[in-house]
Amino acid sequence: MSFFTEIDEQVTTLRALLGEDAAATELPTALRALSDDELVETMRASAALSRCLDRVTALGAGIAAARSARESGHDGLAQRHGHRSTVGLLQDVTGSTRSDAAQRIRVGSALLGSSDRDATAGEAHDAASPAHTWHEPADQALLTGRISAAQHDAVLRGLGEPPHEDDGDRVPDAEGLAAWTLAVAQLVDEAAHRTVEELTSAARTLRDILDPDGSRRRFLERHENRSFRMWTDRDGVHHGATTYDDEGFALVKTIHDAALRPRRGGPRFVDDAEQAAAQTLAADPRTNDQLAYDLMIDLLDAGSRADAATVFGVKQAGVRLVQTIDHDGERGAALTEDGLIALPRESAEQHICDSGALLVTVDPRGNPLRIGREQRLFTPPQRIALAVRDGGCRWRNCDRPASYCEAHHIDEWAGGGRTDVERGILLCRFHHMQLHHGGWRITRDGTDDFVLREPGGATVALPPRVALRYAFSDIDPPPRRFAPAA
Repeated sequence: MSFFTEIDEQVTTLRALLGEDAAATELPTALRALSDDELVETMRASAALSRCLDRVTALGAGIAAARSARESGHDGLAQRHGHRSTVGLLQDVTGSTRSDAAQRIRVGSALLGSSDRDATAGEAHDAASPAHTWHEPADQALLTGRISAAQHDAVLRGLGEPPHEDDGDRVPDAEGLAAWTLAVAQLVDEAAHRTVEELTSAARTLRDILDPDGSRRRFLERHENRSFRMWTDRDGVHHGATTYDDEGFALVKTIHDAALRPRRGGPRFVDDAEQAAAQTLAADPRTNDQLAYDLMIDLLDAGSRADAATVFGVKQAGVRLVQTIDHDGERGAALTEDGLIALPRESAEQHICDSGALLVTVDPRGNPLRIGREQRLFTPPQRIALAVRDGGCRWRNCDRPASYCEAHHIDEWAGGGRTDVERGILLCRFHHMQLHHGGWRITRDGTDDFVLREPGGATVALPPRVALRYAFSDIDPPPRRFAPAA
């Protein structure tokens, strides 16, 4: 399909929905007159049209950046238009923010780098040749409209550049570079049902899995950069600023989320004491930020003398890590159960020394062993198994972590369904209620991917999060890790 044919299709759709003669000032009225389905269709067509035009803007931004290089001096394109940089020029042309302008320049420059290599290599290059660009799957997906510029930027920034010559013996060979490219392709597939924020997080996690030594170096750099500052401004208002390392952030976030979960859509299926505490918290007049502040002050005040029930409610917060162990007993990198933040192997071993470990045996898809129909609710060990497998709410485009989720029986208990992990799935409170009250269903054939069935009959696959697919079953063929040679 030609570029302008693609544009014409979306324009035709919008004309049919909004009316051929709709004036710009009449758009609010025209949109309000649409049915729910027509409104969604209108927004989809508008977004598709926007992605078409955004490709032109991004490519133009990349070319403008090349023509405004520092060595061009005052003769550069942006400079001749009265701007110090291409970012300023793009802001002036598009009316966008500085960060949006910088994003378009990054995307355009990446696309141009890929096309330049293609032009140089002709048709002879392949995934193992020097002319191959590791992010080519994302470039092609953007140019063909499968992903947006924001999604393209999330994939590339999250993964970062593969190790190169300056990294010594960590430089990837052809097989390693192919693994990096395959990671890009899998993230592009994930983009259809993941938010940009979750796509960025998944890309960072994959980067750390593919490059464990780089992950360890970044982990130590963040540890070295940890800081806490306090100051008082001229009006006497006291401030604080914290830069966390990975472990500190995981701990504080877990404490924060455990305390505020009832206010932010946490699980409903709790005992009477916790339900009463949740209702009290929901009715509290303080804002979430004020509650978080008071919680941290209470923790600092109580210190090691704090009673867990006083601070956290019924259950004390704690960071749980998921670490894979292969058939040879080799331990991989660890992921936090909530958020899937990658931590080095050494960090997991440190936590095991302090708090022990629970062994969960899974198949290559992350499916733990079944438990049976002995009881109605999933047990705590089963909940852990579900968290290990699902990583959070499995509903499309939902990024709620495991601790915010409820265990759903895909086979109704009243109809003979079993409380098996393989027949259960994690859903956040909102999507769990939507499923039960909105006519949705989730099915599964054996241990294949779960399938979401819409009320109208359409089906959507619910694949596992891409970071967990890498952690449990690797990719086929397994990539050579970017580790130092023995």
